[in-house]
Amino acid sequence: MERVPILKIGDILLVSIQIDMSDQTAVALQEDLAERIVATGTHGVIIDITALDIVDSFVGRMLSTIASISKVLDAETVVVGMRPAVAITLVELGLSLHGIRTALNVERGMELIAASRADDDLGFDDDPEDVESGTAATSP
Repeated sequence: MERVPILKIGDILLVSIQIDMSDQTAVALQEDLAERIVATGTHGVIIDITALDIVDSFVGRMLSTIASISKVLDAETVVVGMRPAVAITLVELGLSLHGIRTALNVERGMELIAASRADDDLGFDDDPEDVESGTAATSP
C-alpha cells in the first residue's frame, strides 16, 4: 500500500497528494496525520491537491474527515492547488468542504494559517466567517 508523505515545514504539516486515493490509503493518511499533529504540536495542515485531476465524492469526504480530525486536535486545515475543473466538479456534486479553508497555492495557505493563528492570539473566536469579516468577538 502506498502512503502519502507528510512533511513538516516550520510549524505546519504539508500533505501533498500525488497518488489516487484508495480507501486504505485514505485511512492510513488520516491516522498518520493525526499522529503527526499530536507528535509535533502543529496548528496548521496544508493539503496540496495540485496533482489530482479529479476529486470525486470519496476524496471530498476524505478531505472533510481529515479537516474534522485536525480541528479536534487543534490544527486548522487549508486545501491548496485546487484546479478550476476540480472546483466545478465539487460544486456540481453538491460537496461543500466544511471546516476546510482553501488557497490557490502553498504560500497563500501558509499565510492563511499564520493569519488565523495571529487572530487566535488576539482572542478572536474560531468562526472563520467572523474572522474574515472582522466581526469576531474578543474573549472576556
